[in-house]
Amino acid sequence: MTLSRTVRSTVLTAALLSASALAFPTSAQAAPLPPACQEALLTTLDKFPVADFTVPDKVQSAMLNEVGNLSEADQQAFTEKACAAWNNWATKNGQAVATDLDTRYRNAAGPACNKFTTSAIGTIKKYAPNIPAQTRELEKVAKKVWQNAMQKLAVEATNADCRKAYNGVKTGW
Repeated sequence: MTLSRTVRSTVLTAALLSASALAFPTSAQAAPLPPACQEALLTTLDKFPVADFTVPDKVQSAMLNEVGNLSEADQQAFTEKACAAWNNWATKNGQAVATDLDTRYRNAAGPACNKFTTSAIGTIKKYAPNIPAQTRELEKVAKKVWQNAMQKLAVEATNADCRKAYNGVKTGW
């Protein structure tokens, strides 16, 4: 798996789990990520070993685009304390979250876009209240990424079922 794919998958996983979009600084002047955020970026995907849950390519692209457009103010949410709290929570809860995502994905009807939105939003709503308080600023960034991506996907979707699926979850959790 290339670093680019790892970054994209990590960003999506973290965003879906409401702690963070785990972005990296996008401007030349942006400060490097704290060590705990670097760790999160590189290991989050491993902490959520899904078997069936799949993020459609269009969703990956939309979310990655949103992450790339994060403002400097949004990037300031990526603190050592917040990312360390995320890492600890993900280590403790990753298997349960992955199992929930997989179960919801298998049980959801329709095209991949609907299976994704149904399983993702269901799992997010279930686990978001349990994310540590130290990650709340990261959660705000994740919600922003989610909402903007779902709004764009809903507008751009050519499939009526996908348009309905993205519209149904664009307000987030």
